[in-house]
Amino acid sequence: MKCYFFVLYLLLLTFSVDAQGIRYNTKTNISYYEEGTQSDNYKKERCTLDLYFPENKRDFATVVWFHGGGLTGGEKEIPQALKDQGIAVVGVSYRLSPKVKGIDVIEDAAAATAWVFKHIKEFGGNEKLIFVSGHSAGGYLGMMLTLNKAYLNKYNIDANQVAGIVPFSGHTITHFTIRQERGIRDVQAVVDEYAPLFYVRADAPPLLLITGDRELELLGRYEENAYMARMMKLAGHKETSLIELGGYGHNMTFPAFPLLIKEINNRTKEITQSLK
Repeated sequence: MKCYFFVLYLLLLTFSVDAQGIRYNTKTNISYYEEGTQSDNYKKERCTLDLYFPENKRDFATVVWFHGGGLTGGEKEIPQALKDQGIAVVGVSYRLSPKVKGIDVIEDAAAATAWVFKHIKEFGGNEKLIFVSGHSAGGYLGMMLTLNKAYLNKYNIDANQVAGIVPFSGHTITHFTIRQERGIRDVQAVVDEYAPLFYVRADAPPLLLITGDRELELLGRYEENAYMARMMKLAGHKETSLIELGGYGHNMTFPAFPLLIKEINNRTKEITQSLK
């Protein structure tokens, strides 16, 4: 599905949450590895998260947000577009290549998500309403830690507890930085254990793939997401969808945020009703 700006402008107006009367608080630089960081200064520095949450609301949804940067750069963030929406936002920092390998970065993302599952209730959130999202490398990390159940299994968490996955222009093949670690060129596609595509399965959480325009995107990013969507459906997954944002390139977060908010609101309503 290709969406253009005027449609998304309407989404911006329609799906903005009336947050009047809701107070928000922010806790910063929370270590998500509860042990094992004291002797590793780089891990101690990078493996932190910021939590933005409604103070006077209970059972709110939470989105775990992973920043982009090719696994080699970037800083944790609470995107402005996700504030004042009646939800909590967790901005995650993680270690970066080349100081660590790509596998270590995925492990960090999983540890941060596990922290949210274990602690969000302390702040008033509902652990059944945790969504995973992020842009580019962040979208890749969110898919990897959710589709490959082994990462969260380490923390005794079933990845299927994730309420929804919404990657923005994320790699579905093996990330180009991991390929570079092996001396493989950007344009040589690889699908192995470091590719979300390797883990297509029928029982995965709902997956909404969002990319920029296929003619403007980075290195065939639309096409690999389209292939991911097709393979998930062929594997029997009933809740995979793909949106192509016409007229936008790789940095397509502005029109994508309203779609993320809409997805969170719709899924939250469905899950809440099913629990009654």
